[in-house]
Amino acid sequence: MKKLFAVLLTIAMILAMTACGGGSTPVSSGGAAPSSPEGAKQVTVGLIQLMEHPSLDEIRAAITARLEEKSAESGVSIQVNYQNAQGDTSTINTICQQFVAGKVDVIVAIATPAAQGAAAAAENSGIPVVFSAVTDPVAAGLVENLEAPEGNITGTSDAIPVEKIFALAKELTPEAQSFGLIYNTSEDNSLSVIAQVKGYLEGAGLSYTEGAVTTSADVQTSARNLLGKCDALFVPIDNTVASAMAVLADEAIQAKKPVYVAADSLVADGGLAAVGVNYTNLGSQTADMVLKIVTGTPVSQVPVEVLRDNNLVINGDTARAIGVDISQYGPNDATFVSSVA
Repeated sequence: MKKLFAVLLTIAMILAMTACGGGSTPVSSGGAAPSSPEGAKQVTVGLIQLMEHPSLDEIRAAITARLEEKSAESGVSIQVNYQNAQGDTSTINTICQQFVAGKVDVIVAIATPAAQGAAAAAENSGIPVVFSAVTDPVAAGLVENLEAPEGNITGTSDAIPVEKIFALAKELTPEAQSFGLIYNTSEDNSLSVIAQVKGYLEGAGLSYTEGAVTTSADVQTSARNLLGKCDALFVPIDNTVASAMAVLADEAIQAKKPVYVAADSLVADGGLAAVGVNYTNLGSQTADMVLKIVTGTPVSQVPVEVLRDNNLVINGDTARAIGVDISQYGPNDATFVSSVA
């Protein structure tokens, strides 16, 4: 009877993990498993992503590609168990608890809520947690010291250069004197950036109006309201807004008003422009940190990395649609994208 119960329990856990989305795959993520060097250390990575949208998908793809590229030369064979939480807090907790129960070697968490769930689940387990795309790790309660993380948590930050974004706004649309700030008040990463933005705008003598949302379904209504009151919109790295960015961008284009954003993927979804991090680079750096840890480097010796190499990205389709002149920028100054169909 005990053996039968153990078998049934194992099957139940496997079905629960499958229901969350994703699955366990070699880092090749398709086709034949990558060849492993003889005697390579076997490593299991539990990879949790908050939800599907282009920025987070880009990070995940970069992480798995980098692990595949570098694992053999690092002397390890890596199995990635990828799970998608679909933006649900209880699902985050379930996935992370199952990673801990399954004794993965490291948990990689993409986006702040996923990182917070992983940190809570792994707190007393000794399992390292490497986060990615956490805008303010200190404010999110993940680490106290970026240079020398304590405990079992480190990762990469996608902190954005607020002053550079609004300097760009001044160049492209100098007539914009009031900004609508649209974000989810439940996302710590957004709250941190919005606080910086408010301080900057107040110091620059510019006005702002806030448009808080709770779900992606709220984004269109909030955008319409703000566009009726403001000259331009600003979107931080907010997962809720990002999941409805195409809808927001359509509203702004109809109103002939610019949307400045904090991620290149949001520009591809119709935002006018961004000065922000390259998410492929962010994912690659996250994977490099994972490799350091699984090959023996203590977490305390793997500082949190904040990307400082910012990219200027402009959507040419959006600029033409709303009548913004971008002729002063050439291919050496910015990356130009077209709206995603």
